[in-house]
Amino acid sequence: MSTPLFPVLARTIRTDGPIGLDRYMALCLSHPDHGYYATRDPLGAAGDFVTAPEISQMFGELIGAWAATLLAGFSGPRPCLVELGPGRGTLMSDALRSLRAAGAAFDLHLVETSPVLRALQAERLAGASPVFHDSVTSLPEAPLLVIANEFFDALPVRQFVRTPRGWCERRIGLNADQTDLMFGLDPEPDPQITAEAADGAVLTLPSASLAAMRDLARRLVRNGGVLLAIDYGHERAGFGDTLQALEDHRFADPLARPGEADLTTHVDFSALARAAIAEGAVVHGPVSQRDFLLALGLEDRAARLKARTRPEQASEIDAAVARLTDPNPRGMGALFKVLGISHPAVVRLPALPSTA
Repeated sequence: MSTPLFPVLARTIRTDGPIGLDRYMALCLSHPDHGYYATRDPLGAAGDFVTAPEISQMFGELIGAWAATLLAGFSGPRPCLVELGPGRGTLMSDALRSLRAAGAAFDLHLVETSPVLRALQAERLAGASPVFHDSVTSLPEAPLLVIANEFFDALPVRQFVRTPRGWCERRIGLNADQTDLMFGLDPEPDPQITAEAADGAVLTLPSASLAAMRDLARRLVRNGGVLLAIDYGHERAGFGDTLQALEDHRFADPLARPGEADLTTHVDFSALARAAIAEGAVVHGPVSQRDFLLALGLEDRAARLKARTRPEQASEIDAAVARLTDPNPRGMGALFKVLGISHPAVVRLPALPSTA
């Protein structure tokens, strides 16, 4: 184990004992000196993974047009357009073209903890004068239109494993030689978890995601607005271990190189929806990314772009459409879901059915 973060983790484990997956993910992703997002730009061919905005400008442009339609119906105080985890600023840069063409009025706010990515966002989006935040808790008390693309999947989670004794929390400790990390379980079960499942089943509790959703939903109910969440995950809660690490565009051992690989879990959209409903918000969807983008006019947008390009560029546009809408179970079009959350007065969102 040779990463700069490993000695930090080892000291923490020796002092506090084995740590929960939530603390491990937080340290791996957000440690100020050795955390994954604090030390690099992870996106693109030279990074570890590619997101939808990096695949095609059409993704951000359609999101921008969707946002412009909603902003036109906002009333009262000047609204804030918010992006959670904006990456390189690619989505927002593309969205701003659609928003400006529509004459939308708003103040731009970005929630970003990575100093490396924040610098890229500040440069790319300088013309929109973004205001930066470390978390959703410091967003202004104003009507909000929030975009969260691949935000919730990277928030820390807790995991529990069903044993003959009950549900025991998954922990990360050191091996006998104290040279590597290893998974283990709390010796005592958590009495508050009573779900029925077979021994060996894994239960994931997205506590950080639920806290963020509750905060955002309260703000939408209090001040007005809409949240659009796009992420990979499942519509219904279930058992299973979806923790994964990505490094150099390949899956990796989540414990092998702490701080050097991205860590994510599948988003439980049903849990996010329940958290929002509990705060009085209205839920729209979820639907697949494929259905959402096609309903927004992805194919028409692609046709207009191809009419102005060379044949080789037209082939690239077709490939991007196919990738964004791939209906195979592991394809982006099916694996990624789109969920809308809104103030109760917003009874319809473009391309999303209301489930209220």
